[in-house]
Amino acid sequence: VPLPVMLLPDDFKASSKIKVNNHLFNRENLPSHFKFKEYCPQVFRNLRERFGVDDQDYQVSLTRSPPRWAGSGRRLLLSADRTLVLKELSSEDVADVHGLLSHYHQYVVQCHGQTLLPRFLGMYRVSVDSEDTYLLVMRNLFSHRLPVHRKYDLKGSLVDREASDKEKGKELPTLKDVDFLNKNEKVFVEEEQQREFMDKLKRDVEFLVQQKLMDYSLLLGIHEVDRGEQEEEE
Repeated sequence: VPLPVMLLPDDFKASSKIKVNNHLFNRENLPSHFKFKEYCPQVFRNLRERFGVDDQDYQVSLTRSPPRWAGSGRRLLLSADRTLVLKELSSEDVADVHGLLSHYHQYVVQCHGQTLLPRFLGMYRVSVDSEDTYLLVMRNLFSHRLPVHRKYDLKGSLVDREASDKEKGKELPTLKDVDFLNKNEKVFVEEEQQREFMDKLKRDVEFLVQQKLMDYSLLLGIHEVDRGEQEEEE
């Protein structure tokens, strides 16, 4: 199906549904009765194209192998090939994404997909035994090949911005601004990369301010080259 030349207002309200009853395929992994709803399929397909995500690769990443839980909160799933993140939403969250989607799409068009914001690729509802699960699919911002050895959630503030002892006890804790300073972390980038990064960051923040959105932060992942090479040898 060719992509539409221009999205229409109704595309931001549209959905497609599938209902499966008593199927015999893959019974050991799938329930015999379930319903599947895709929200705004043309809009998200257009976003995937603008983010350079091939539709066939996207479908393979989602369906070839079951995703696994990422972290202990059981709200995030990671696709088997580590290229996609699936976030479990509430029905209220779905309504919020719907309300933001047209503005988000317009922004992605204007910046030609060059943004540090989460890259929304699809939104779905899966219904099994009258229980609904809502999922938002995003591109994994971290490399799917190189492991992340440390990660930080940075807000540019030191007020209540240190990870708890419980968080620090995890295998890969999400550290914060105070931890970043205490570890004397430094990120070195070339001047041109720094300029491009700051331009994106400033533009993204202006968009979030326009949408009256708060409580956002910068997710930073660090891969240690020497440690990674040693882990490969082991």
